[in-house]
Parts: sequence; structure tokens; C-alpha cells
Amino acid sequence: MIKNSLVSKMIAAFTFIVAIMFILVATILSFWFENYYFEQRKNQLDMQGDRIATSAVNSLGDKSTLSVTKLENEMSFIGDLLNSDILIADSLGYVYAVSNVKYKDIVANSLDLKEMDELRFGKTIEKKGTYENIVDKPSYIYMKPIFSGDSFRGVILMYTPIEQIKAPIKKVYSIIWLGAIFSVITTSIIIYYFSQKIIIKPLSKINSVARKISKGEVEKRVIIDSNDEIGELAESFNTMADSLEKVEKNRRDFMSNVSHELRSPITSIKGFIGGILDGVIPKDKENHYLQIAYDEVQRLTRLVNDLLDLAAMESGKFSLRVTEIDINEIIKLCIIKFEPKINDKKLKVDVLLQDEHLYVEGDRDRLIQVLTNLIDNSIKYVPDGGNIKLSTKIKGDKLLVSVFNDGPNIEENELRRIWDRFYKSDKARTSKISTGLGLPIARNILSQLGEDIWVENKAKDQGVTFIFTLTRV
Repeated sequence: MIKNSLVSKMIAAFTFIVAIMFILVATILSFWFENYYFEQRKNQLDMQGDRIATSAVNSLGDKSTLSVTKLENEMSFIGDLLNSDILIADSLGYVYAVSNVKYKDIVANSLDLKEMDELRFGKTIEKKGTYENIVDKPSYIYMKPIFSGDSFRGVILMYTPIEQIKAPIKKVYSIIWLGAIFSVITTSIIIYYFSQKIIIKPLSKINSVARKISKGEVEKRVIIDSNDEIGELAESFNTMADSLEKVEKNRRDFMSNVSHELRSPITSIKGFIGGILDGVIPKDKENHYLQIAYDEVQRLTRLVNDLLDLAAMESGKFSLRVTEIDINEIIKLCIIKFEPKINDKKLKVDVLLQDEHLYVEGDRDRLIQVLTNLIDNSIKYVPDGGNIKLSTKIKGDKLLVSVFNDGPNIEENELRRIWDRFYKSDKARTSKISTGLGLPIARNILSQLGEDIWVENKAKDQGVTFIFTLTRV
């Protein structure tokens, strides 16, 4: 366990709380047991005091030596039973019977009992401490009045040294406090064990995998079978790791694709210009190869511009100038721009617009870019002499714009990938004009406008339709 970690602090806090609780319980039990013990002692003294009082009343009648001796013998027996010393005085305070011969010098002396008035009214008195001329060391003292009928006849004084009483209590204290200490230690071990199993080890696993992922091992995952918050944390961590792995894969694919897309035109440009400079290419062919090099430079320019646009969109630094525009006008302009390509492939283009003018919210230049990418994509895939159809349809407060071509369907495993950067089907990959960024850029532009775009395959493996939404005004 790492020092000063959150878990170690939590375990220390739990252990401290448990220790405080056990100490509190042990303290309460100690006080309760001491009070209980003294209460039991009082009950014993009181019960035996009644017995002595009966004998004392009988002896007070004649106070003969035989009678007093018999009383003292009984007191001695009870005193031994209770581990206490017992004195009896009459109503004037004169001691006439003791349980222990060492108190014989007190007999026939008057006791200065400050509590005599309370005793006369039938109250019993208990106290802890010493008593002048009688008890010279800390003792538990119990005084009980003697009555004959309603007449006050004297007092019984019983006392036991505190040390003697507390001897058995100390043993109980030892058991209570040793039990408390043992419980604290055992609880601490149990808390640590379960913390290790439930918190520390799972967190250590997550921490270890996090370090490996930070070093590039993005395929690592945490395996924790738990239905609590730690399990949820592990699941969230794995979800994050999946995202990181995907990001890392996209980054590697991006670098690979960019390298491929840049290397190919640069190699062509270098080869053609090098051939011209070295005289390998005939003079009458130089313009032809310079035109090819120029086309490659144009391709590089498009690629760099598309990459900059896509990077700006994904970083949130791409700004749109949203205004009210006529989408029908933009569709017509885009068709006119592609007229040479359409004629080269002898394509049939149908434009079906629901109204003469349809006004929507959008950025004019960026919507031209979207339609340009979609129409260009359709022209690349449609066979010579094929069909392309553009249409608009009002649906509530939305306008649906469709771009259809009767080229082959997109394979099911490619439907999601067509929105990835640099992704091209095998047929499109042969085209040097395509950068593989047109569809991702179109989707990002529409996403920033708060709109949707999707693709649908037509039946019988022939025909693909791209549909996107715009908000009407």
C-alpha cells in the first residue's frame, strides 16, 4: 500500500473511528461494571445489616457480656463473609460491639458521627474515603440505622478497603481493555484485508494498466469482476481505453494515408521534372508531362486544403456564416459546374425540385462544397451512360436533399467506413483525383449546421442515394 495514498488515509480513518468506538464502549462498560459492583456490594451489606440489626436489638435489652459476645461472634462471621469490618454503636454513639479484636480500644467510646441525624430518620449512608478515628485508609463505608419498632436504637457501621473491593474489578477491567485492544487490532486487520481485496488491488490494476496505456500499449484492458463503483470505474476505464485505441488506430491510419497520398504525387512530380531536366523525356513530350505534374500539384493543393478544413472542423475552430439561401439555386450551379464531366461520361441527369425557390438556413459556400463532393462522388461511381438524379422534398420544417446515382450498391461492411478519412472503395482508389476526404468533410459541415446525412442502397444491387437535411426558413 502506498504511503499517504487515499486508500491508506481511508483505512487509517476507519481504524481510528473503530478504535474510538471500542475505547468509548470499554470506558462505559468499566464505569457501569464498577457502579454495578458497588451496588451489589451495597445490597449485600444492607441484607446482612438487617440480620445484624435483629441480633443487635436483642442484645441491647440486657447488654450482658454473653449477649455481646454472641453478637460479636455473629458480626465476625458476617464480616469474614463480606471481607468487611463491622462496628455497632447505640443511639448515643457509644460503640459496644466490633467484629475484629483490633477495634477493641474503640469499644465504650463515643463516635462522632456527623450523619447521625440522617440515620435517626431511617436513612442509610454510603461513602468512599476515610473516617476520623475509625477508618484510616480509603474504604467503602456503609452505615445502617437500627430500629426497634419506631425507636432509633443505634447504628451499624460496615467498611471495606477500596483496594480490597477493586482487586476483582481490576481483573474485569483487564478483560474489558484487552478485549477492546484485541478487537481494534482484529478490526484493523479485517478492514485492511477487505480494503486490499475490494479497493486497493482493483485500483492498483487500473493504475498499472493506465501506465501501460500511457506508454503506448493501448490494447491493454482492466479485468475486474465487481458490481460496485469500482466495477463501474473499471468499465468506464475500459471504455476510455477503447476510445484511445480507436483514436490511436485512426492516428496511425491517418499518418499512413497521408504519407501514401502525399508520396504518390510528389514521386510523380519529381520523376517527370527530373526526366525533363535530365533530357530523358523528348522535347515534344515535355508539355504533356509538365501538364501531368501540374495536375499532381493541383491534387496536392486539394489534399492540403481538405486536410486543413477537416482539422479546423474537428477542432471546433471552423466558423460558418449562416444566412438565408435558396438551395435550388445552389443545386443548379453545382450541376452546371460538372457539365463537362457529365458530358464526358454521357450521363443523364434529372433535377426534381419541389418548388421554384426553397429557402433554408446555411453557409452558402459550405453547402456548395457539400453538394460538390456528393455530385463528384456520384459521377465517379456511376457507369458511362448512367443516371444521376437530384431532388428536394419538404418534410415539416425540414428539407430533404437527395443525390442518387445508379452505380453499384455500397457493400454492407463499407456503409459505416465511407465516412472515415481517406477511405475509398477499390474502384475509387484507382482515381488520382479523389482524396478520400469528400464525404467526411460533407458530414462535418452538416453536423456543424445541426443537420443529418445518411446513405441508402437501392434494391437489386443497383443505385445509391445520399440524403441530407436542411432547416427551412
